Amino acid sequence: MPEPIHPFAAWDAHLDTVQPEWIDCNGHMNVAYYVLVFDRATDSVFDRLGIGSAYRVRTGRTIFAAETHVTYKAEVRLGDALKIESLLLGADAKPVHLFHRMFHGETDVLAATCESLGLHVDGVARRVVPFADDVARVLHTAVAAQAGIPRPPEVGRHISTLAGSPRFTVP
Repeated sequence: MPEPIHPFAAWDAHLDTVQPEWIDCNGHMNVAYYVLVFDRATDSVFDRLGIGSAYRVRTGRTIFAAETHVTYKAEVRLGDALKIESLLLGADAKPVHLFHRMFHGETDVLAATCESLGLHVDGVARRVVPFADDVARVLHTAVAAQAGIPRPPEVGRHISTLAGSPRFTVP
């Protein structure tokens, strides 16, 4: 397996821009497109770790999403630059645990977060399978490199009641 482009020593960034077709009737980015942007950031992380599209073509194995939790902190609107920072929280024999933070690219205001759990799958058998040893070593190295980074407060969150929900910012 090829080595990742670089080890994850800190948050890794993906850049994007809010597109016209992503805007909803409220004049801001629709919730579905937050997930799209986070998915693009996930693809970038997986490519850097050597488990992305080239890995899928070479091995027939891939990562399926098992669970995703998104929090919305501030609006993003048409043309806004976005910066998505990603952190690999954990990886084991089969799962990969990621966390993303989306910022307004120009103001650095936190717009949203996304925590996700992916499972390593054999694309032909359509079954969850363990990572090969060389892949597992790369993942464990990346997790260890980020172990000292403080975990954002949204990690592990569950849906709150209205009384306990965070405030939403409209810039």
